[in-house]
Amino acid sequence: MADKTPQSAASATEADKGYWAANVRIIIISLIIWAIVSFGFGILLRPALSGISVGGSDLGFWFAQQGSIIVFLALIFFYAWRMNKLDREFGVEEE
Repeated sequence: MADKTPQSAASATEADKGYWAANVRIIIISLIIWAIVSFGFGILLRPALSGISVGGSDLGFWFAQQGSIIVFLALIFFYAWRMNKLDREFGVEEE
């Protein structure tokens, strides 16, 4: 078993910082999208979206009842896909 040299430890730390920075960026973007869809479209923009009909009800109601849940589920799958890709990029994927 080889000892880590200071250079390899420093490069590992930089890789860790890059990995976590990318991870936090994905989380923040996902939370912003979810907040815009659930709070923005479902609550704040509901009156403006009330004239558009989707499936027999207005678009604002649809976002409040269905759209935010569907977007949340899509964000979960996106996060899992993107994190698997990020894990491969940084060499920390599961076997």
